This record gives sequence, C-alpha cells and structure tokens, in this order.
Amino acid sequence: MKAARVSQFDKMTQTPVSRLVITLSIPTIISMLITNIYNLVDTAFVGQLGNSASGAVGVVFGFMAILQAVGFMFGNGAGSIIARLLGAKNREVASKIASTGIFSSIVFGALVSVGCMFVLRPLVMLLGSTETIAPYAETYIFYILIAAPFITASFAMNNILRYEGKAMLGMIGLGVGAVLNIAGDPILMFGFGMDIAGAGLSTCISQVISFFVLLAMFLFNRTQCKLSFKLISLKTLPDIFATGLPSLLRQGLNSLSTVVLNKCSAVYGDAAVAAMSIVSRVIFFTFSFALGIGQGFQPVCGFNYGAEKYDRVKSAFRFTVILSEIIIVIMSAVLLLFPGEIIRIFRDDSTVVAFGTRALVLQAVAQLFLPFCMVTEMALQSAGKKLGASLLSILRNGLFFIPLLLFLSNLRGFNGIQEAQPLSFVLAVIPSVILAMRFFRGLQKKLTEQ
Repeated sequence: MKAARVSQFDKMTQTPVSRLVITLSIPTIISMLITNIYNLVDTAFVGQLGNSASGAVGVVFGFMAILQAVGFMFGNGAGSIIARLLGAKNREVASKIASTGIFSSIVFGALVSVGCMFVLRPLVMLLGSTETIAPYAETYIFYILIAAPFITASFAMNNILRYEGKAMLGMIGLGVGAVLNIAGDPILMFGFGMDIAGAGLSTCISQVISFFVLLAMFLFNRTQCKLSFKLISLKTLPDIFATGLPSLLRQGLNSLSTVVLNKCSAVYGDAAVAAMSIVSRVIFFTFSFALGIGQGFQPVCGFNYGAEKYDRVKSAFRFTVILSEIIIVIMSAVLLLFPGEIIRIFRDDSTVVAFGTRALVLQAVAQLFLPFCMVTEMALQSAGKKLGASLLSILRNGLFFIPLLLFLSNLRGFNGIQEAQPLSFVLAVIPSVILAMRFFRGLQKKLTEQ
C-alpha cells in the first residue's frame, strides 16, 4: 500500500502536466457526458408529454442544481484540501477531511429533503412553475427529494475521488447511475404508464445505486483516503466549508439564476419556459467537455501546489485554458450551424423552436469567453485562494446575470431574456483577468523564494 501511495505521489508531481491533465480529464468528461446525455434524453422523453411537462423538467433542474451545490461544496471543499495534504504526504489528516466532508454532505442532503417535502407546491412555484407546470413539477420533485441525501453524497464522493487523482473510480460510480437512469426512463414512463412520475422514480433509483457504487470505492481500499465515523472531525468543517464556498456559490447562484430565468420566461407562456430549459441543457452539455478538462486540471493544481511545484501549476493552467478553448470553439460551431434542428430534437413545437433558436445562437457565441474564467476560478479554489474563487463565482453566476436578466427582460422583452446570459459571460472576463494576474504574480514570488 505504501508503494502504491508513493507511486500516486510521483504520478501527480512528475508526469508531464499536459499528459496528466488529459489522463485525469478523460474519465471526468466521460462521466459528465453520460450524465448530461441522460439529462438530454430525459428532456426529450418528458417533452413527449407536452410543453408543461417539458417546462417542469427545467423547473426541477434548478432544484437539482441546489443539491449539486451542496455536494460540490463538501466535495470540492474537502477535495481541494485533500489534494494539498496528499501533495504534502499527509494522508492521515486527508482521511479525516474526507470522512467529515462525505458525512456532512449526507446530513445536509437529508435536511434539505425533510425541509422541502412538506411544501411541494410553494417550492415548485418558487422555482418558477406556472399553474399548468406545477402539477408535473410536484410529481417529479417528490422523487428527487427522496434521493436528495444520496445525490449530495454522490457528488461529494465523486469530487474527492477526482482530487485524489482517481477520476476513473468516480466515472464508474456516476456512469452506472446515469446508464440505469437512461434505461429506466422509457421503461417506467411508457412501459409502466407512469409518465413524469416514471422519470422521477428512475432518477431516484439510479442515484441511490450510484451512491453505493461510489461508497464501495472508499470502503474497499481503492482510495488513498480512509472513511470512518471515528475519523469525523467537526473542527475541520469550517475549513471545508470555506474552501468549498466558491462551488456552493457557483452552483447555488446557477440554481437561483434558473429560478429567475423561469419566472421571467413564464410571462411568455410554457413554450418559453420549455425553450430556455432546453437551451440551458444543451449549452451545459457542450460546455461539459471543457468543464471536464478543467476538472482534470484541479487535482493537478492542488497536488502540485501542496508539493510546492509552482512551475507545474503555471504550465497546467496554460495548457488547460488552450485545450478547453479549442474544444469550445468546435462545440460552438456545431450549435451555430444547426440551432433550430437541435432545439427540435427535444421539443418539435414551432413556438418552442422559435423561442429557443436565437437564445442558443447567442449563448453558443458567448461561451467562447468561458474557458479562461472557468480555469482561473478552479485554480484559485484548488490553491486554497478562497476569497478570489468566491468572488469570481458570485460575479459570473449571480451579480452579472441576474440583474442583467431583470433589467433586459423589462427593457427588451423576451429578446432581453435571451441576451442576458451571453452578456454576463462576456463581462466575467474582466475580473478573471485581474485575479489571474494576481495569482501568477504570487506564484512567481514563491518560485523566486525557492
């Protein structure tokens, strides 16, 4: 076991950074693609039930982003600390951090589940439902709430595995759940005649199974960190929370943004809500390729920052920005060539297609600005620069987008709704450049002092 640990340390600190980032990115990209393919397939299946059902998926997607936010907060918070501890060869404390982070994610997920179960109608209305969407959204979200503790813990475990440099194990756990979900949708929705309840139950079952597959990775010594109730240390919780705060802000503000987007779109009917829901999922799918590269970069950054190999951090940053930008250019080109056809795959309704086409074109162009912003935020979080990472999360996902959405929707109607997200992407570049320059000046100082 000791030799295996040394080998993992050598792998993370000596393998050429370009090869290491790609190696760690591939399983992350695959797991994200499988999950996103499920989201798109789910959208397409539910879309067969009508615009209201299709809109319900978009509404509940905002709530699932909240659960993801909790899981990412504990997973990225614990994972960033773990990567630096493993880089410093401190496995004992890393195991305490892992145990505390995963246990806390389960508890928080359970609290969210219990707290929301008794207020389903107010909850879905708060999330942006219309009166016609609400019955579908209530049915769907009920099953999501049952699975909430498993969802938050799965995201936490997957991110900790990724920061350990064991992204392949995370891919297996999430991949199994997503494949089961894809298979379960048509069986439960149409085979058993459960309609949207079948989509919710399929998600619930697959998330529970995914949780146990990921847990097995820790319990059967496939990881560097050990899990045990005895290792839980509440004293480490504030540091985990502070380090994971950028992830909570990023995902939480994404959820809030989705709610505001749904409410603004609802003025124009269920077709508008369905269209913007489809656009959001398509953009998230295409961006997941670049996001996977960024998530492959995070353990490289954290591990080498902890090992004081700052030149490798700089090289990994440059490589990740360039590669993710190339990927986004390719993906955006596909969206720009076939925007209407892509929308029609998920909902063959002329009104939905009309609403969604322009929004998809604008976001496809604007996401060209995202890779640099994304990698900067990930670098700051992985290096423990909590304030800078949190600031970028707040600006990109909330303070730019939500005010723009409210302002432009009043000024330019639905055109303004379509334009708000792209404009927020562009504005986020400015603070990202400033914080990236500051981060690299700090790295250069550390290199000079070595």
